[in-house]
Amino acid sequence: MGASSTSERGFPPVRDADACPCASGAAFGSCCAPALRGTPAPTAEAVMRSRYTAFFIGDAGYLADSWHPGTRPDDIALDPALRWQGLTIVDVQGGAEGDTRGSVEFRARWRDGSESGELCERSRFVRQSERWWYLDGKVR
Repeated sequence: MGASSTSERGFPPVRDADACPCASGAAFGSCCAPALRGTPAPTAEAVMRSRYTAFFIGDAGYLADSWHPGTRPDDIALDPALRWQGLTIVDVQGGAEGDTRGSVEFRARWRDGSESGELCERSRFVRQSERWWYLDGKVR
């Protein structure tokens, strides 16, 4: 994926200067783009935000790469008709640079044609091999 614009076919493009889809308030190029391009995210929350952005732009490869090998599914299929509309971080426990475990509770709004909804999940993360991994999540 190029440095100037990132997205898979059928998904919304995001340029480095655009507001990051994760709603951090930072530009994509200095927020989630480094993680999506291979730089390990420094915290569990940063992994959560970058994974949301990966869903937004259709980056199944990053979703697989950031998912712990012990819990990762064999296939990650993304539907370009499903549009992610916004992310709200509700709670963060642990997951800082010196921690080995963390959890992030979030709400992610979506639209699929005329239907819309909200995914509420508490995601668990583990730090192994000097990087954070998404372990699993409990939908609320």
